[in-house]
Amino acid sequence: MEKHLHIEQLFELERVANVFSRHERDYVYAHISPRNDGEKATSFPTRSIRFEGLTFILCHGGQLVIDINLNRHVLTKNTIMFIPPMSIVNIEDCDDPELDMQLLALNNEFMHTIPIDLNTWAASNTNFKSPERLSMQLTDGEFNLVNKILELMHSNTVENHEEIYIRSIARNLMSAMFYQLLEFSHHREEVTEAERPATRRLSYVNQFMALVKKHFREERSVGFYADKLFISPKYLSLIIKEVTGKSATAWIEQCVILEAKNLLKFSGKNVQQIAYELNFTNQSSFGKYFKHLTGMSPTQYQQS
Repeated sequence: MEKHLHIEQLFELERVANVFSRHERDYVYAHISPRNDGEKATSFPTRSIRFEGLTFILCHGGQLVIDINLNRHVLTKNTIMFIPPMSIVNIEDCDDPELDMQLLALNNEFMHTIPIDLNTWAASNTNFKSPERLSMQLTDGEFNLVNKILELMHSNTVENHEEIYIRSIARNLMSAMFYQLLEFSHHREEVTEAERPATRRLSYVNQFMALVKKHFREERSVGFYADKLFISPKYLSLIIKEVTGKSATAWIEQCVILEAKNLLKFSGKNVQQIAYELNFTNQSSFGKYFKHLTGMSPTQYQQS
């Protein structure tokens, strides 16, 4: 039976983790490693759980078998896993006494305050975009870099006792994490593409993503992008849906909304200025578009 977890319920990890820290409701850090007596580090729930936020797991050693949205992943040494918000998670096997892992869980609200160019993430070919590719095997150098970022998240929480800048530091550390994972994934994508001939359909998808990243602030019509690729809107929509699992319109909308959210939170501009920057005819049309896709008005989101 599925259990819906909130960030507060992850505070219980303190009982089983060798190292544990948290900052208010923003995030939870835990390092779980083998016990001195040779027993397994801890026991995880065997039933399915759904966590509202975003989770990273970095495996130092041993083995962890985990199902994410019915897709099985095996985490071994130097593997990082990215678990998207609201995923259904089931721990299949954690009986390995050598299991050594770090876990960082971000509350959904905190996650949306991280200062990153979300459209870069949306338009990328990162390993973490498809259900089957939520984990990545890291080189020793990559592993050490990610490990340092996670340890800095922990030390930031436990050493900055005055708590004036803890949240800001954590946001920027997480920004560094996202960009670093993009860099790792981009390098792998380059290697993969160099080793296999690009198909015409994949080429169209990559060109579409690049065009959306470049023009989404001015153009939201699938027809515009189809014209750029010299194919029909219907054919473009078909290709994008088949290859990515998401419609061309949805990709465009995602880029627009992510940029709108970023501007609303961090630009210091008012709603009208942002509406014009994103090429809406007026504030009202922007408001209807934003609310239709997010369930909130721009002003409500800005004040949330």
